Amino acid sequence: MSDVTLLDGGMGQELLKRSGGTPTPLWATSVMLEHPGMVRHVHEDYYAAGADVATTNTYALLPDRLAGTGHEDMFERLINEAIHEAQAARANYPDRLIAGSLGPLRASYRPELCPAATEAAKEYAPSVAILARHVDKFLIETMSSVEQARGALMAAREGGRPMWLSMAVDEKDGTRLRSGEALADLAPLIDVYLPEAVLINCSPPEVVPAGLEVLAEFGIRFGAYANGFTGITDAFLTDRPTVDALSARTDMTPEVYADHVMRWVDQGATIVGGCCEIGVPHIAEIARRLGK
Repeated sequence: MSDVTLLDGGMGQELLKRSGGTPTPLWATSVMLEHPGMVRHVHEDYYAAGADVATTNTYALLPDRLAGTGHEDMFERLINEAIHEAQAARANYPDRLIAGSLGPLRASYRPELCPAATEAAKEYAPSVAILARHVDKFLIETMSSVEQARGALMAAREGGRPMWLSMAVDEKDGTRLRSGEALADLAPLIDVYLPEAVLINCSPPEVVPAGLEVLAEFGIRFGAYANGFTGITDAFLTDRPTVDALSARTDMTPEVYADHVMRWVDQGATIVGGCCEIGVPHIAEIARRLGK
């Protein structure tokens, strides 16, 4: 299965476990200040487990997310540090890739907060400009509505790198976005912005197969990387939440998660990996089954 690209697993939850710190709205960002080198070690561990791609620790490293945190003037320092950590990890894996993560503006899973696409593109522009000089691809992650995806694609296209677009779907119906829109409604965006691949992420693995049936109709590479949460709670859908509001599933062992992933591969998925609460052992088990 050499044609399957294996992504890494979750970064934020992994950093939280390793740091032993108290969760904050910017836990994955502040770790780079409080524990230099920890992000690099996570990247290295995922590479060693068999991942083909390291995803930069920039999911929430956006100017709007830093507003009001006291770190506003550290944006460039932090994003460059995240890039450096990924590059340092790749030094021993020169054949592997680095994907520049672009997460949702304002908050995850709350597309109603996102500005219109033209405004969103302007807000993403500083991140895109810096990442584009150092990454192999853009990984636009956890987009929850068509308009949210449009803004990120509009911005990332200016970076001149291949784009992978990844959507968060409804926790009960993998054919619908978290906004309630049909996943199939992405078709016009695919035609206009020409992402190299379209994915599902940060959603329960059980709903992914139905979504992959939709993605397969777009005629480009597709895949998924699910999370290991019991569900996205109402407490998390508030202003500046922390992961204390979320719980990890106890049943999502590496073997169980890999079973899900291999079913996606059987459906034709050629890009797979893990999101929140899916860690290094999970990626290692998937790599083993893929023969990497």
